[in-house]
Amino acid sequence: MKERGIKKIIFSSTGSVYGESNKIPTPENDEFPIQTSLYGASKVACEALIQAYSEGYGFESYIFRFVSILGERYTHGHIFDFYKQLIEHPDYLNVLGDGTQRKSYLYVQDCVDAMLHVLTLNSENKVNIYNLGTNEYVQVNDSVRCIVEHLTLKPEIRYSGGNKGWIGDNPFIFLDTTKIRNTGWNPKLTIKQGIISTLSWLQKNQWVYESK
Repeated sequence: MKERGIKKIIFSSTGSVYGESNKIPTPENDEFPIQTSLYGASKVACEALIQAYSEGYGFESYIFRFVSILGERYTHGHIFDFYKQLIEHPDYLNVLGDGTQRKSYLYVQDCVDAMLHVLTLNSENKVNIYNLGTNEYVQVNDSVRCIVEHLTLKPEIRYSGGNKGWIGDNPFIFLDTTKIRNTGWNPKLTIKQGIISTLSWLQKNQWVYESK
């Protein structure tokens, strides 16, 4: 960027940088905890480098901390995994954790619209940080229920146990999106609508499983 005279950078970060925050919903100025997620830690490192370079070379940076993204062309994540299982064995579904984990999700087009919207605001700040998400969250059990109802299946749900699905998993992710909402942006789809949209696309594009 320095050599080519490029002055603006947009970075896709994650709400995982907040770890297991005690402040829910979590705002952009919340303190970072000791990191337990390799994914979250890698994003924290990237954010830090971007901020330092912005200070050092006068770059204009935009850091967007997403919740999990749903929608078309979705090739990983819990809906992808659950549907893959149900294709292979529709009579049972393995779920990591105990199903009570609470997560927020955002439809992919709403995510893109939010980023493009922020870029029209003509900020004078070197570093601009925005949480992106909806003003709702669901339990994993809610998502499972939505998926199996859409597929008209009644599988046995088999939980691995515990309130985390894996090491570094945050059992409650819900971001405060007041900052971006105050600029006039709001998501168009609810989490449930995003889940159904994602599942419908996967049903029509099962070739994505063949490429894995």
